[in-house]
Amino acid sequence: MPPHRTHHEGKMPTHRIHSAANLHDPPSVSSSRQPVVTNITLWRSHAMKIKKLHALLALALSVSLVGVGCDKKEEAKTDEKAEAEGAAEEAAPEIKADKGVDLESKTIHVGALNDTSGPAVAIGKPFAVGKKLVAERVNAGEVLPEGWKVEMHNKDHGYNPQKALQGYKEMSDDVLYVATSFGTPPTLQVRPMLERDKVVAFPASLSEQLAQNEFTPPTGPTYKMETMRAFDWAVEHAKKGGKEFKPGIIYQADDYGKDGIDGMKQAAKAHGVEIVAEASIKPGEKEVTAAVKKLKDAGANYVMLTLLPSSAAPVLGKAAQLEYQPVFMGNTPTWVDAFFSDKSPAPPQIFANFHWVTGFPYWGEDVPGMKEFEAAFDKHAKDQPRDFYVLVSYIQGLAQAEILKRAIENKDLTREGFVTAMHSIEDWNADGLIQPISLEKVPYVTGTKTRVLKPNFEKKTWEVAGDYKTPKAFEGAGDKQAKKDE
Repeated sequence: MPPHRTHHEGKMPTHRIHSAANLHDPPSVSSSRQPVVTNITLWRSHAMKIKKLHALLALALSVSLVGVGCDKKEEAKTDEKAEAEGAAEEAAPEIKADKGVDLESKTIHVGALNDTSGPAVAIGKPFAVGKKLVAERVNAGEVLPEGWKVEMHNKDHGYNPQKALQGYKEMSDDVLYVATSFGTPPTLQVRPMLERDKVVAFPASLSEQLAQNEFTPPTGPTYKMETMRAFDWAVEHAKKGGKEFKPGIIYQADDYGKDGIDGMKQAAKAHGVEIVAEASIKPGEKEVTAAVKKLKDAGANYVMLTLLPSSAAPVLGKAAQLEYQPVFMGNTPTWVDAFFSDKSPAPPQIFANFHWVTGFPYWGEDVPGMKEFEAAFDKHAKDQPRDFYVLVSYIQGLAQAEILKRAIENKDLTREGFVTAMHSIEDWNADGLIQPISLEKVPYVTGTKTRVLKPNFEKKTWEVAGDYKTPKAFEGAGDKQAKKDE
């Protein structure tokens, strides 16, 4: 017999089950035998839980919406920032630059410290023409990438070092580099400022002292190299002529002259020969009687002249007056092509025993690049006198243009970028006009070979008396090169 059950057993109390539809309604009291208070209490508990759940859902939703809003704001900010950076990048110049370069107009400002009024005016004026010629070619679009041009800022220092310093100070903030710094003493005066400002100044000088400094690179063999080569040639010339070799020198009493006397002493030591006489004169000095007499009295029969043309001509003239006829040899700056002119105050006769020692070509020489130079001269500077120093300055200007071209290609026209581009110059020969030079390392050795030329006044040109050679007294690599040349 089955056990007795009450009528409550086997049934689920109805107050425990609520459908989703009646979740908010109180449980029916009539369907349950539970006390009314209990049912109401349970209903209230459910209602409070539901309210809390609604509150939590509302809070979560608001937080979510705020988060989405913030995310959208952040995304908008990020997008704005990216757009701003892109615009800035677009507006930023493609090429870096600092002083002396106007990127908007593609203008490169270039300085020049020249002597157009002092003792070296005969060289200074044609040197200025050479740089003007290069500038004209650049501005005509013949040299640099399209649109680029140069603007020259010229100062005359009259070969006065203090005026050179003042001129540099006036232009230093406005130029990228100095295309011409004329003369050894003026350039040495400016050199500390160049080092401070990281400005390259190309000297119208072949001083060995300037070759020691990164910011004053020469463009050819030094005066010392020329002098040692002249000494080698003189030794050979005397030997061929069966003469006793008695060398002497008249040099300028400054840093240019120092290269001459230093070269003489080094060469004399290498050859085991004694220098019989030395005399110095001031730059541009015309009263040279004492100096010439000193050499004559010592019996010097091969005389080196480390002078400017304004002193070289008076020395040659005074020697002729004193009937003193040694073999004269002059460094590059002793000569100007104006001596060839029929209007020259220096008569051709005084140059009868003169020889010129240089590492550069002469005007009209049959070498690669000369026809291009002459065509450029006829196009841009035909109203100017033809002069050797126009050619030398032009060659130096081509080197500068090559450096600018490389700096533009490197997208760096800052002063530092210009120096970097300059140090990339290796085996550069100015379209064949000169022997290859390198500006990679300091001290610079911009060529070791020079030659000896003799003027032909009838044809107003030159004859080669001694071929290009490296001097025997040149130390280091030069010794090996000298042996190869023999």
